[in-house]
Amino acid sequence: MTADRTPGPQLSGDLRDALVQMSFALMAALTEVAAEHDLSLTQLRMLGIMRDREPTMTDLATYTGLERSTVSGLIDRAARRGLVVKFSHPVDGRSVRVRLTVRARRLERDVTAAIAERVAPLTGRLNTAERKRLTTLLNKALGL
Repeated sequence: MTADRTPGPQLSGDLRDALVQMSFALMAALTEVAAEHDLSLTQLRMLGIMRDREPTMTDLATYTGLERSTVSGLIDRAARRGLVVKFSHPVDGRSVRVRLTVRARRLERDVTAAIAERVAPLTGRLNTAERKRLTTLLNKALGL
């Protein structure tokens, strides 16, 4: 257990196993989609993070749990591919923000559609009410 996490109630074996199996299925789907679009899983994650924000490099490091130097390398490679642009923070000129390009926004839409297609079978046995409840429970578990 890490210092910033408090222990929760003991997971039942069934819940633990179901969560692990779902995470494996989701990781497989995300890995396939990333590969189909010539992205690493980390690049796919950063694309998702930036779809609704223009983070600083420090923000990206915080969101991903990666070192700033690693994030900087990822962003530099994405910039060379024409997926992101870096720009000065409007208030703090020392801080650099990152935004997706039009090309990256098209890629993000394609990736989102591909993920939806891959993930749909994982919830296909659930009715509309069950899917809504699952969404609520997952958001609660994630603190969203």
